[in-house]
Amino acid sequence: MQVLFSCRAPHAGDLRELARLRLRAALQRLSSRVPRVTVKLSDVNGPRGGMDKCCQLTLHTAGAGSVIVQSVAGDWRTAFDDALARAQRLLARLLHRMPRRATPLRRLAADGL
Repeated sequence: MQVLFSCRAPHAGDLRELARLRLRAALQRLSSRVPRVTVKLSDVNGPRGGMDKCCQLTLHTAGAGSVIVQSVAGDWRTAFDDALARAQRLLARLLHRMPRRATPLRRLAADGL
């Protein structure tokens, strides 16, 4: 799985490696269906503070299009964790609804062989 990280805020750059590790661990079993994830961190209000740290995850899926999840919190870590939890729930629901492709073994079993 390819993880692309985009951030304009200088303090959020420290979260880059942590975000890659957490994404790969959280989406490990779905890595074949989610080949690319984009993480975008932004500071909505600038240096004024408050609930203004925004994390947007874009999961590019194979066969289901792109899934975009956004979370706003008081700090980068909480915004990222909330967005990742939402993305996992949404992706699980979306992929559960999609029909499974028949593998060669399933086709043989369905044919009675």
